Amino acid sequence: MASLSSTAEETTTERRGIPGAQFVEDVETYLTQSGLDVNSALSFLQERLQQYKLVEMKLLAQQRDLQAKIPDIEKCLDVVAILQAKKGTGEPLIADFEVSEGIYSQARIEDAGSVCLWLGANVMLEYSCQEGTALLQKNLDNAKASLEVLVADLQFLRDQVTITQVTIARVYNWDVHQKRRMREAVTAEKDS
Repeated sequence: MASLSSTAEETTTERRGIPGAQFVEDVETYLTQSGLDVNSALSFLQERLQQYKLVEMKLLAQQRDLQAKIPDIEKCLDVVAILQAKKGTGEPLIADFEVSEGIYSQARIEDAGSVCLWLGANVMLEYSCQEGTALLQKNLDNAKASLEVLVADLQFLRDQVTITQVTIARVYNWDVHQKRRMREAVTAEKDS
């Protein structure tokens, strides 16, 4: 009974919906507690491993998106800073901008007091330079914080994948060992 409670305490918690994997110290106890035979346990563990791999693919896609988004936000912040620096100097800013994919045009910007920011979903709003800077900085901070959480989630997920792979190997090896012992017992019985 002590092994039942200790195993329940060792079960790891989940992180943001990702269930924790249980490290199996004693395979025989694990199989009896779970009520599974070896093949069912291996099936369950393989299925869990596939679920982890699917979640990992989704998290990696989110990470790629954020890693692409952060430099764009930083570029926008730089442009707004340049506009603010040129404001009031009377000196126009000559800028090349992308009209469409691969098509660029040149613009002459004179004393811009506001910026238009693309918010997505076919929405663009005009902000003062200070408001635009504040919004872009907030978006940059949020993106960086999200990326940090995502990296921690990926690390947690990789740990769970490793634990599950080790558990699969332990259950499989235990089964091979049990079959070998049974074969040796049958051989010894026939010999005597």
